[in-house]
Amino acid sequence: MRIGFALPQFHRQAYGIAQTARFASAIEEAGGASLWVGDRNLAAVRPVVGYGGRGSTIPEELNPAADPFVLLGVAAAATSRVLLGSHVLVAPLYPPVQLARSLTTIDLISGGRLLPGFGVGWSPEEYQAAGLDFTRRGARMEEVLDALDTIWTTDPARYEGDHVSVPEHHAPLKPARQPRPPFYLGALSERALRRVARRGDGWLPVIVVPSHVHVDRLVAQRSLLDELARQGGRDPQAIDTVLRVNIDAGTSTEKVADTVKEVHERTGIDHFMIDSMYDVDTVEGSLEHARQVLELVEKG
Repeated sequence: MRIGFALPQFHRQAYGIAQTARFASAIEEAGGASLWVGDRNLAAVRPVVGYGGRGSTIPEELNPAADPFVLLGVAAAATSRVLLGSHVLVAPLYPPVQLARSLTTIDLISGGRLLPGFGVGWSPEEYQAAGLDFTRRGARMEEVLDALDTIWTTDPARYEGDHVSVPEHHAPLKPARQPRPPFYLGALSERALRRVARRGDGWLPVIVVPSHVHVDRLVAQRSLLDELARQGGRDPQAIDTVLRVNIDAGTSTEKVADTVKEVHERTGIDHFMIDSMYDVDTVEGSLEHARQVLELVEKG
């Protein structure tokens, strides 16, 4: 199994981001496989839609949020082996030229270790702050992916869609990963899984330990994804999976490790991203938590 960990980005860990380079280096030295960021441009005081598209509240842990691109860049410079991923960037919020530039820079600094994960998001206020139509986020996502693909694979590059426009421009600086970094896509609904089946190189589901661990649902979602991929003429084996594991406050490291092992045995998923922001307050505490999880998982 490959076990990765979230960089210090949210909640109280965000106030320790000056330690990001040391954290990243130490995770690599301890045997971690990957380092990850999420994305929160803002957490509305009175949200129209709540966390994950449900309810009407957003966890206070998401109020402090550090910049994901800067953190990945720091981690890229501080490491030499671990993969560097986003689970997930709300891609439609970003102009594709700037998104491509930031991700290309990170991929080049890291020598081709970037795993860019994208999602459409659930916060109308984030779209309002970006001057974008929340109701068209799915269509904009499709065009942002198209534009990224064009920018990363052609020179000069140009893209024209209904929601995204990129004028023809010189684009000689390409990512280290060829022909482009893989597209990992977050998806829970059938509609979103269809997008993964059509164009995703990877799928990014999520569980919460111990409150929302639904292994049967994961199996069913992956089965649907595989069938949709086959219907579209794609090999399901070409679509990777990285499972995000959020941790409820007060959860033991033994419970986290046992859940990871159980999910691996029942689903075949072999790459996990552990996020301790709800459970651990400090960067040092998060690092120690990660070491314990790695040790417990390795014991089998």
